[in-house]
Amino acid sequence: MALGVLATISIQEGKNQEFETLFTALTEKVLANEEGVLLYALHRSKSNPQEYVVMEQYRSAADIDAHGKTDYFLEAQKMMGGLVSAAPVIQVLDVV
Repeated sequence: MALGVLATISIQEGKNQEFETLFTALTEKVLANEEGVLLYALHRSKSNPQEYVVMEQYRSAADIDAHGKTDYFLEAQKMMGGLVSAAPVIQVLDVV
């Protein structure tokens, strides 16, 4: 059964462009290398430009786990540490 993930990420003022550039590079790697990823897309809130939501969809829980262990994801996560203003809020959802 496919699973959805919504990750809400709050970014520090003035760090938007750096975050978007970093996330765009991560997205390219994810989509090029992870067959179990069906959707991986960054969205910026219209009401709060410091808030982003990543919409993700995976074939399985194992694919979510594998995604979180890739070298490029772990490296991007380290780099994002200096850009975020709070810990991400992660929701895992069943696809209906």
